[in-house]
Amino acid sequence: MHATAFVPGHISAFFEPVYIAHDLDRTGSRGAGLSLSLGTTSTVTLTPAKTQEITITLNGKTTPAPVTTLTCKHLLTDSLYHASIKTTSTLPESQGFGMSAAGAFSTALALARLLAQPHSDALRAAHYAEIQMHTGLGDVIATTIGGIEIRRQPGLPPWGMLEHIPGQCELVLCVVGEKIKTKDILTDQTKFKKIATIGKRCTQQLLQHPSLENLFRLGQRFTKDTGLASDNVQAAIDAAAPFGLASMCMLGNSVFATGNTPMLRQTLEAFGNVWVCTLDLAGARLID
Repeated sequence: MHATAFVPGHISAFFEPVYIAHDLDRTGSRGAGLSLSLGTTSTVTLTPAKTQEITITLNGKTTPAPVTTLTCKHLLTDSLYHASIKTTSTLPESQGFGMSAAGAFSTALALARLLAQPHSDALRAAHYAEIQMHTGLGDVIATTIGGIEIRRQPGLPPWGMLEHIPGQCELVLCVVGEKIKTKDILTDQTKFKKIATIGKRCTQQLLQHPSLENLFRLGQRFTKDTGLASDNVQAAIDAAAPFGLASMCMLGNSVFATGNTPMLRQTLEAFGNVWVCTLDLAGARLID
């Protein structure tokens, strides 16, 4: 038996990491971002076995995929199955596009379907795994609603609270440098505290004036004030400015922009690989 799910990629424009000791349900992030029409599709095949086994391929290549593996273990517990997961991602990992979250959550949705477990169990499993592996804090939750979101309160429902900003736009994405390990940022206490202070302020200001334009403006401020951007990322943002709005993808050596798509694409191609997409308004979902 098998099931398939799709989870959109997700970009955080800014974020405030929130850790609640011994309570992963309330741990997560405040902030804001966008769900992308590009993302991850996972097909899970489940067969009875004498021992529990999890095998994962990503874009045709066998991979340990630690976040997805841990997600599966949260759902399978002690049950004896061979879970075979085939995942296809349309964006690179470790560049601020939420691919680890999308891989884990798409697998969780499909696996929960096969195990006759509720959607909430899939959400919890992927959310827990992201936190425990230090690969993210808010991407899984954000992709549940799609579109443009503000994460008002961190964590899973009912503690976590999302607010939706209506709208649709075309986006140009560009990777301009090497991968960034989210874990290196989230486990650095000095960077963590600085990011938390600035991210909290940006979230409060977006809630006062929620709009896509303000999201980009505050994203630029967050990028500058935290000092997270490399010289290449900042140069790409500056080059894109005459043709629209641009900011850094958190956390990646990458930029997202909206405005004059042909000119943004042409401009950003000088900095690295470029993708064009729209917003995904439906959010994470099973595909029958």
